[in-house]
Amino acid sequence: MSQRVILMLSSVALLSACSSAPKKTETRQGAAAPVVDLRNGGSAAQAVTVAPTTTGSGAYLAGDGPGADVPTNLDAIPDAVPKAEPLHKYANRQYSALGKTYVPLQETGKYKERGIASWYGKKFHGQNTSIGEVYDMYAMTAAHPTLPIPSYARVTNVATGKSIVVRVNDRGPFLHERIMDLSYVAAYKLGYVNNGSAEVEVESIAFDPNAPVVAAVEPAPVKVEPAVAAPVVAVAPTIPVATAGAAAGKVYLQLGAFKAKQGAQSFLAKMSVATADSGKTLALHEKSGLTRVHLGPYATAEEARKAAAQLQSKLGFKPFVSLH
Repeated sequence: MSQRVILMLSSVALLSACSSAPKKTETRQGAAAPVVDLRNGGSAAQAVTVAPTTTGSGAYLAGDGPGADVPTNLDAIPDAVPKAEPLHKYANRQYSALGKTYVPLQETGKYKERGIASWYGKKFHGQNTSIGEVYDMYAMTAAHPTLPIPSYARVTNVATGKSIVVRVNDRGPFLHERIMDLSYVAAYKLGYVNNGSAEVEVESIAFDPNAPVVAAVEPAPVKVEPAVAAPVVAVAPTIPVATAGAAAGKVYLQLGAFKAKQGAQSFLAKMSVATADSGKTLALHEKSGLTRVHLGPYATAEEARKAAAQLQSKLGFKPFVSLH
């Protein structure tokens, strides 16, 4: 047999072997394991395993993501403010998910763990959490398998040292390599929203058990829908919006600016508690295509600057003076 014939037969055998070899399935790094979808109004016993997304959006669940109308000033959204709240009557009982039993903690301040955190966004925005509250992807909240709910936790990005405070009001995730699901804005503020996950340290925040219990105050839910569908906004009462020039000659503090009016309304509802003792009025002001959240009016720009300095520690950011 000639050398050329031998080489041809060898090539045919090699191609045949390659075509019959099993193909490997590639997955996005950090999301090889499936994720549990438990936030669609169901219970832990009704958990459904969902394949992870490979779109590179940073979200763990297929079809999840940041939404089509993200507020322009996510950095200005303040951390959750810890306070004594009554634990949910049912959501802190022992439960099972994916064949594993979980025993929720009954006290705050007795948990500290380092592990992987992910985030969840538009797929669950506007739906109920495990304690029946409406999930807002632009609020500083989180889901955890065993922390008391509601309660508060400090979450630190191990790689950067960045730290935030969130309110835990949901259950999940249920896979061993992830210890917490943060809201979209919480993951954004920790700097890993585009990666899908990050190593974090979670520490439960203790509150004085003798402190007066404050019932949870939930802002009106905001539904952010794709452009093909009209947004469904549940806001009451209606907040008037001033147009440019309507308050000419007055001095305000600007707390935030949003592309969508409903985003501004939701942020205004959160700010109403923090600024209740300021003696000033919160209002919406439209200018240059943005709906702005303003506090005031103030007699002079100097008075507004002093107020901004006083509000900085309470809000977690410093408002700036806006002259109309």
